[in-house]
Amino acid sequence: MGRPLTLALAQVSAGRDLAGFAAHASATVHRFPGTRLLAYPELHLTAESDVDSAEPLTDGPRHRYFAELAGDLGLWLCPGSVAELGDDGHVYDTAVVYSPEGELAASYRKVFPWRPHEPFRPGREFVVFPIPGVGRVGLSVCYDAWFPETTRHLAWLGAELVLNVVRTDTADRAQEVVLARANAIVNQVFVASVNAAGPTGVGHSVLTGPEGQVLAELPGGTEEVLTAVIDLDVVTAVRRHGSFGVTKPWEQLREDDEPIPLPLYGGALTASRWRASPSVPVPERT
Repeated sequence: MGRPLTLALAQVSAGRDLAGFAAHASATVHRFPGTRLLAYPELHLTAESDVDSAEPLTDGPRHRYFAELAGDLGLWLCPGSVAELGDDGHVYDTAVVYSPEGELAASYRKVFPWRPHEPFRPGREFVVFPIPGVGRVGLSVCYDAWFPETTRHLAWLGAELVLNVVRTDTADRAQEVVLARANAIVNQVFVASVNAAGPTGVGHSVLTGPEGQVLAELPGGTEEVLTAVIDLDVVTAVRRHGSFGVTKPWEQLREDDEPIPLPLYGGALTASRWRASPSVPVPERT
């Protein structure tokens, strides 16, 4: 493998306190000692839509606990999303990732909260972060996956893996699995969609490859951990040679093509912007 990344996606029910969360994370790493990125579902440590539990992102016991835990475990830790109290007084559904050095590496405010059911303020920026020596990971939260603009922007920003943390307990989880495959296909990226187990979710976490194939899944709603090793060089190869050696969507537009008006966005598609960021190795950790 050129750029391997070992994943552990924890399909678990919400409701653990911080100590219980740490115990589960530690047990998971002990069970799967090669894990490099450990991820949990949306709002894993937050009562659904509970704005009262919101804390500032980097000033509170929750942040310090996550940072210390990631450092102790020596891995990239995504504890799902949290209720973030912003400096503007609004509450956001924010996915966070901590580095093996115990630092907040990335935070992403859910751009598309599930309206009218969720009280969170929409975020305004798409977020991709590097794992040194491996590649780039984009973050999305649950309902974001229903909007193709989300994964397209993450891929355009250089994401080779999109991590979608989910808390779905409704019958449309089957459609979300289809969307995970579709978003992977049209953007030629890996997609990891980790949903909560019952009773807070219906499970069916899934990992798809950049050609849309299901690489691993947990089709039931029970608590389990989906593990896999992916090679981000596969993204480079698929984009270079085409999906199944045929389709190259990132090379669709040519320099002599007329811009395609996009009245929906008040803009246009042009060849100069129709490019995914190059899939090149990111700097080694120093």
